[in-house]
Formats: sequence, structure tokens, C-alpha cells
Amino acid sequence: MLEVARELAPVVGVVAACEALGVPRSSFYEAQQPPRPAPAPRPRPRSHRALSPEEEQKLRDLLNSERFVDQAPRTIYATLLDEGHYHGSWRTMYRILKQDAATRERRAQRRRPHYQAPELLATGPCQVWSWDITKLRGPQPGLWYNLYVVLDIFSRKIVGWRIETREDAELAEALIAESYTREGVQPRQLTLHADRGAAMTSKTLAELLCDLGVAQSHSRPSISDDNPYSESQCAPRHAAVDRSRRELEREGRFQGHPPQAELKGGADRSMVGTRRRLRSVAS
Repeated sequence: MLEVARELAPVVGVVAACEALGVPRSSFYEAQQPPRPAPAPRPRPRSHRALSPEEEQKLRDLLNSERFVDQAPRTIYATLLDEGHYHGSWRTMYRILKQDAATRERRAQRRRPHYQAPELLATGPCQVWSWDITKLRGPQPGLWYNLYVVLDIFSRKIVGWRIETREDAELAEALIAESYTREGVQPRQLTLHADRGAAMTSKTLAELLCDLGVAQSHSRPSISDDNPYSESQCAPRHAAVDRSRRELEREGRFQGHPPQAELKGGADRSMVGTRRRLRSVAS
């Protein structure tokens, strides 16, 4: 708009051009002024209380001496005061160390090495399975069911599931053996990933996987997101179960425990072909 006002001003005048275009005249006149040079930075004046170069060098030698080389400036400052010596404030000590790029941790400590989190890569079906056990709320307070789910992370196919009233390693062993046989998995083809629950790390299941030629993998200790596919697929199922229960309660058709015929395992044949990664630690 300022460019248009500049072209229109010689024809109709500055006031009429600015009023027609809605441009403040102050902005118009400001745009006509040549750019002002930036003021030169003024050096910061040196304080009359600052240490002289000789005093700074003396304090620097003291900080880097064998006695104080591994101590913090606050500790050095307190130690020198106890001995009746004052060479400068602890903040001055930090300032001198910063000039020498020596303000990092001065104590000799072992650093935790940075390493890349290991990953399991699935480029096709039946290469990496992830399984978990989740709780499903029952019809009465304090009553819970255990949903065992085995998931292929490449296709997102549920290769096996079952609902039981308890969490047990033998039940998990039977489910995984059945899924292994049904899907036609060959030895040394599959890696089974899980978290570090009691059933997942049991000796019973480990012996089965060793006999089947399945590599066993577990989440890293204290890492909550190393089994993301099994964890994420449980939330929609919880919501679906709660929604179905509320609908049955509204219709008056909720009869408590589900029939035993519905508490059996199976396989979900829905397939979604895509490339999946799973972060884990091989046990």
C-alpha cells in the first residue's frame, strides 16, 4: 500500500492518497526517510573493582593447581576464606574459568555412554510378533479378565488371542504354540517380543521358544514404550468393551458373566501390508 500511495501522491496529493488507501501519513513520511545506520556497539566499561590482569592470572593458576583442580569454585572460595585468603568472589572464579572454556564438570566422573536404542525390523509377515496381556473389566467390581493377544507387527494381524480368568505362563505357552502351528512358522524365522512381565519372562515360555527356534526379545528395563504395538492396540479394545457393556445395560440385556463359548482363542484375519519397526532389546 505504501508503494501505491507513493505513486498516487504526486497526482492527487499526499493527504488524499493516504485517506483513499487507508495509510497513515506518519507511515508514509517515515517510508520516505533514508534508512538510519545502526548505532555502533559501545564497549562495556571496565569496573574499577575488577581484578587486574596479574590478579586474574594468579587466581587462574590457583584454580588449576593440583590442590583445587577437581573442586568447584564455591568449594574453593569457602576453603580459602577458612584459611584467611580472599582472591575474588566465587562468581569471579566462574567467570575466569568460562574464559578458558573450563566451566564443565571438573570432577573426574564416569560418564554414561550414549548408545543407539536397538531395533527389530520386520519387512514381511511372521518375522516379528509382539504379545501382551491386558486386563478387561468384568461385570462386577473386582472381577477382571485377562486378554492374551499375539500381534504381527508387519501386517497388524492378530495371529492369536484368548481370554482367561488368570495370568499364567502355561496358558501363554499354549497360545503361542497354537499360533506358531497355525501360521506355519519355520524355525529361526520368528522373533517374539514382549515386555518384562512374569509370564513373558517365565522359564516355561523360554523353553518352548527354544524348542520352536523362536528368538526371544524383551523391552529394556524401566522403558515403558518398547512394546508400542501391543500397548496401543489394547486401548481401543478397552473402549469397545466398555461401550458394548453400557449399551447392553441401557437395553436391559446385560446378564453378567459372558458364556464360556465366547472365551476361546482364535485369529483375526484382517491384514494391512506395511513396513513396521519395533524397538526392543534381544534377550
